Amino acid sequence: MSVETHSPVREPLHRPAGLAGFAADWASDQRTFKNVSWGKAMMWIFLLSDTFIFGCFLIAYMSARMSTAVPWPNPSEVFALHIGGSDVPLILIAIMTFVLITSSGTMAMAVNFGYRQDRRKTALLMVVTALFGATFVGMQAFEWTKLITEGVRPWGNPWGAAQFGSTFFMITGFHGTHVTIGVIFLLIIARKVWRGDFDTGRRGFFTSRKGQYEIVEITGLYWHFVDLVWVFIFAFFYLW
Repeated sequence: MSVETHSPVREPLHRPAGLAGFAADWASDQRTFKNVSWGKAMMWIFLLSDTFIFGCFLIAYMSARMSTAVPWPNPSEVFALHIGGSDVPLILIAIMTFVLITSSGTMAMAVNFGYRQDRRKTALLMVVTALFGATFVGMQAFEWTKLITEGVRPWGNPWGAAQFGSTFFMITGFHGTHVTIGVIFLLIIARKVWRGDFDTGRRGFFTSRKGQYEIVEITGLYWHFVDLVWVFIFAFFYLW
């Protein structure tokens, strides 16, 4: 006589509804981060935390500007350059913004060629992006030098509200530091790409698995974030 065995019937798993379902999705690496590498996930987490920092800085700037009883300096006058016998408002800031936005395009192209494993074009475009970033930092240094020469300090300035100097140096300095770090990182990764480290699987810092150019995409995430933050700084600090 044969004995039939039956496996226990498993109840289907149901996804919770509402906020509980949203939390369940983001709490499980089998859903949200199933196909995301550790490096890329950590970069997204870092950028999220950096978003909070820049957000706090901009909120503090807006609070200081709206609460001060002393007139706030006019950005069109403060950031004007004397060219051809007349003051051109925000010309330097416009060029800086154009340079940084253009660098986002070259970085996107570098990531695209990285997907195709074209190491020469990838490395070249990363170097071009780094040069754009270095140009931006150089123009920002010129801007700082000009304002310091004209008497702007973290504790005051000759045009009005004393908070102008502190917020300006804090926000633009923090962003400029990010750009500088990005330029250094771009040059490091570009050298590795040009040398073929990602094609041969050469061991070392920031070297991915053989045939993987993922670090180029991770670098691009950081660079696009820096560019996006500048758009908000440009809008809130220079146009308001």
